[in-house]
Amino acid sequence: MRPYAIIEAPSNLGLSTVGVEELAGRLLELGLAERIGARRAGRLAVPANDRSRDPETTILNAGTIAAWSPSLADAVEAVLDAGEFPIVLGGDCTILLGPMLALRRRGRYGLLFIDGHADFFQPEAEPKGEGASMDLAWVTGYGPALLTDLEGRGPLVSPEDVVALGFRDHEDQAEFGSQPLPAGLVAFDLPAVRRLGIEAATQAAVDHLVRRDLDGFFIHLDADCLDDAIMPAVDFRIPDGFSWTELATALRIGLASDKVVGLEVTIYNPRLDRSGEAGRGLADVLAAALETAGRSA
Repeated sequence: MRPYAIIEAPSNLGLSTVGVEELAGRLLELGLAERIGARRAGRLAVPANDRSRDPETTILNAGTIAAWSPSLADAVEAVLDAGEFPIVLGGDCTILLGPMLALRRRGRYGLLFIDGHADFFQPEAEPKGEGASMDLAWVTGYGPALLTDLEGRGPLVSPEDVVALGFRDHEDQAEFGSQPLPAGLVAFDLPAVRRLGIEAATQAAVDHLVRRDLDGFFIHLDADCLDDAIMPAVDFRIPDGFSWTELATALRIGLASDKVVGLEVTIYNPRLDRSGEAGRGLADVLAAALETAGRSA
């Protein structure tokens, strides 16, 4: 059995909006911990979001994110040291810095980045200065040193050790001038996933991340990878996206690997989930995938 430990990381420091900080509470209310037999490893205190843009980087809460992320890394490392599998419930996507810093302290790890957005904006192109649009850039070393070189360990993950799966924000990238993904980073955008099929695309992603030169890989899951029709409870909506079945397949394949070392869940906003159906669907998919993987580990 794979022992799970849930870390609550209710940060909205990377956004100008509110609500994602309630993600962990809502999924736990829906019984996620009990359904997968997870230990509750604690809830991190998060500094207030003052919505001010750092004068040097133009990024919202830049210094606060840089100062807080090592505390999340410490929490992830404590779970790993206990021989458990960390499940980090966010929060916005800037929480990615914490787990990737924890893993960078320990060796060379890859990243399976399942997200409706590529999150590779540079500060001057992000219209609101939101770090949640830049997190993949930061962990791969693109951006201000304040956020890309935490503890002098940057990049936290090499671009060639990342697979981005399912993003579909091409129009926003073009409109605002996002920098392109680096050549070494493996990318299966939503059209590519549809051409290959979700099973083949995810298996190709995992095959890339279980190479001998990697110590393991981490999974980032943003709820906005899901079809807007079934997951409207996100702050930046885009038409189309994965079905529940497609996400379940991607998680099943990713979590089946004996080299996966953790998972984070971001961006679901309970305040935007008027019927509650989006949260229940997300909890169900997560519980089913983690329960199955836990039994087979």
